[in-house]
Amino acid sequence: MILDDFMMRATLAGIGVALAAAPLGCFVVWRRMAYFGDATAHAAILGVALSLALSISVFAGAMVIALLMALTVNLLTGRGYAMDTLLGVLAHSALAFGLVAVSFLSGIRIDLMAYLFGDILAVSRMDLAVIWGGAALVVALICWRWSALLTATLNEDLAHASGIDPKREQLVLTLALAITVAVAIKVVGVLLIAAMLIIPAAAARPLSRTPESMALVAAGIGSVSALIGLRAAYIFDTPAGPSIVCVAALIFAGLSIVGSLRTSGP
Repeated sequence: MILDDFMMRATLAGIGVALAAAPLGCFVVWRRMAYFGDATAHAAILGVALSLALSISVFAGAMVIALLMALTVNLLTGRGYAMDTLLGVLAHSALAFGLVAVSFLSGIRIDLMAYLFGDILAVSRMDLAVIWGGAALVVALICWRWSALLTATLNEDLAHASGIDPKREQLVLTLALAITVAVAIKVVGVLLIAAMLIIPAAAARPLSRTPESMALVAAGIGSVSALIGLRAAYIFDTPAGPSIVCVAALIFAGLSIVGSLRTSGP
């Protein structure tokens, strides 16, 4: 069968994560939530440690802890701390506690690098089902709330006037972010998840005239990055997750240079 090929499974996993991260990444860029995504991703390593200790699904453990982290940030926002300070404290504390928790897992063999930087080449059929199921859920959630999310992102006063609760929409994004982090761990790892959220969306911005087109272009850039990154990793024997992010970064740099030349041209 086609899914017996590990490269095919890896390719489908990369595309699945790209499709989940693209629309969510656009909101992360529009709302300037880059560090928020980082904090949620870093917390997931604690979820990995707890799920291994309790012998439950890594996906479930990572998603629960990522969701708790995101909700904690929402609750503490505006309580006297600057947002970047609060996120910095929570992100690095969660990562440190997660790494310490992993060290206490006696009798359990764990490849820490695979969770930090991803191990897309080891994706199984079950992992693939989880990744695409999560991606479908994220895309459905964003599509369902697209108009309300967009209004709350553009102007909170306009959202209130339209009968939209910005805090509720923030919770929708929080849930989508937690799901994306959980499904992306196997592909790019907790340290690179934020990159897959931000870089394709940032690269798509100058190519797009509408929010919808930006989400579609971001999905395309993320998918192309996964395809080329996996191929490069196979040819040059480099880590697959970081290779995917490097390709996305090169696409962003190339589009930025082309955009600058157009702007400065006659």
